[in-house]
Amino acid sequence: MRAARRPWLALLLLACGFLSTATVRAEACRIAYDMGSSGIRAGASSGQRAPAAEIDFLAPLTAGRNLDETLDQTIAALNGLPEKGAFPAECRRVAGGFSAWRLALQRGVNELIPALRRIHARSDVSLLVIPQKQEGIYGYVGAQELLGERLKTSHVLDIGGGSLQIAGAHSSYGATLGQKVWQRHLCQLFKKSGTPCVLQPMRPEQLLAARTLLQDKLSGLRSALPEPVSMTAISRPVTRGILPALLRSTGSGIDKSGTDTSGFSLAQLSGVIEGLALLSPADTSELTGIAPKFVPYLLSDMLLVEGVLQATGSDFLAVAEIDLTNLPGLLLDERAFAWGQRYDCYLERLQSMGLDAYDSDPATCH
Repeated sequence: MRAARRPWLALLLLACGFLSTATVRAEACRIAYDMGSSGIRAGASSGQRAPAAEIDFLAPLTAGRNLDETLDQTIAALNGLPEKGAFPAECRRVAGGFSAWRLALQRGVNELIPALRRIHARSDVSLLVIPQKQEGIYGYVGAQELLGERLKTSHVLDIGGGSLQIAGAHSSYGATLGQKVWQRHLCQLFKKSGTPCVLQPMRPEQLLAARTLLQDKLSGLRSALPEPVSMTAISRPVTRGILPALLRSTGSGIDKSGTDTSGFSLAQLSGVIEGLALLSPADTSELTGIAPKFVPYLLSDMLLVEGVLQATGSDFLAVAEIDLTNLPGLLLDERAFAWGQRYDCYLERLQSMGLDAYDSDPATCH
C-alpha cells in the first residue's frame, strides 16, 4: 500500500515546494493535454512550450447538445499540438477533461463513453474526466511553480469560462460557475434567456436577487474550505477586468505591464458594484475603460468575486496575473498515467462509478 502512495507524496511535495522542476523533467517522457471549456493546451515533460487550440466545448452543452460535434476538431488538435510543440514523438499521452467534460458526464455517461472511445481510437490519447478536487491540486501546483515566493496566500482563485476554482495545497473548492455560466444564470433570472444578455442598468431589487442567487450557488463553499482562507486571483476576468475597472473608476493608477500584484478590498468592490449597477453599458465602458465587448461580463464578474469573498470570510483579494494551466500537475499525476495504461478498465468504471472512477485504484483492474 505504501508503494502505491509514493507518487502522490511526490505531488504533494511539489505543491509544498520541495520537489524541483529539474526532478520533474527527469521523469519518463510524457505528454499531457489540459482540456477546459474553451480549448486544449498541450505540454510535455521535456519542455516548456504549451501550444493551444481553441475549441468551444461549452457551447453545445449549454445548448442542450452533447460534445459529438466537437470531436473531429478535438482529435485533430490532439494529433497536431505535439508537433507544434516539438515534443518527442514517442511519449505516453493522457488528457485531463475538466469543467465541460464533467458537465458532459453529468448529462449522460452513455453518450460520453462512445465519444471517449472514438477520441482514443483516432489519437491514442486517454481522456480522463478529472474530479474538481484533483483539479484544485493541479491549480495550486501550477500557481506555485509560476509565482514562487510571490504566492503569499493559502489559495488561488481561478475563474474560467465554465468553472470557478479555489485551489489550495490542502483544500480546494470548485463549481460549474465560471464567467460565462454565471452570466447565463443571471440572464435566465432577469431575461428568461440562457444566452448572453445586457444586465445593466440593474435595479436595487435585481441586485439583491443576484446576490441571493449567488449565495445559494456558493452554499457549499464554507464547508469545503473550513480553515481561514486568503486568495490570490490569477485569471483575466479579475486581472484584466475587475482590477483595472476598480482602479480607474476610483481614480487610481495601474501597472500597465499586466503583472500587478496588488489587489482590492471587499468594501471597495461592493461600493463600485452599487454605482456601476445603475449605469448603462456605454457609461460603464467610459467610466472604467473596459472595452464595450467585455462590458456585459464586468458587473456579473464583480458580483461573482464579491460573493466568493463573502462566502470565504475574506476582506481582501490579492491579484497576480499568470497563465495558469493544469499541465504541471497533470504531467506529475501518476494515477492519471496509470489509468492511461488501463483505459478500457477506466471507461468501465466511468460507466458504473461516474466521476469517482478516477479516484479508484488502477492496480485493481484485471
